[in-house]
Formats: sequence, C-alpha cells, structure tokens
Amino acid sequence: MFKKLLSGLFGGGEARSGNASAAEPVEYHGYLIISEPAEQGGQYRVSGWIRKPLAGDGDGEEGEVLEHRFERSDMVPGREACDQLMISKAQRFIDEVGDDMFDAR
Repeated sequence: MFKKLLSGLFGGGEARSGNASAAEPVEYHGYLIISEPAEQGGQYRVSGWIRKPLAGDGDGEEGEVLEHRFERSDMVPGREACDQLMISKAQRFIDEVGDDMFDAR
C-alpha cells in the first residue's frame, strides 16, 4: 500500500502521462504559437512552442525558423481550455519579451 501511495505521488504507477498531439499553429505578430500540452494524470500542462519564421533568400527557399520551448506550471482539466490558456500566455510573453526569447541563455 505504501509503495502504491508513493508511486502515485511521484508520477509512477498507472497514471498516464505524455505529450498530446500539437494543435494547429496560431499566428500572432509574425510568431507562430503551437500548443502541445503535456498530459499528466487526466490534466494538461500548458506547454508548446513559439516559432518565428525568418525570410528566405529570395530564391524560393525557406528561411530559418527560430523557436522557443514554452513551458508553464499551469494544469488544466481540458485540452481545449489548455490550448486557449497556452495562446493567451504566449501572446503576453511575446508582447513582453519579443525576439529576446531566442537569445542563448
């Protein structure tokens, strides 16, 4: 019984976890916001990607894409609500930080 309690507290056991499929990208001020929540015990953690496509060289080739992994501690019971929260938090982050999010840490 004690083992089952500890495994439930620390993520072991039968609790299902993993990344849900990525949602369709949402464009915001030249950035693409892609919600890809982590499923943990029937809830979804706000996470995904913020990408910024750069212009190509003019010869029809795709340009470089900058990307930033966006992770938050928020847990939401539904996937749709998680996607919406991801978008609103990412938009606020973009407004506050801009391209500085891509600087090496």
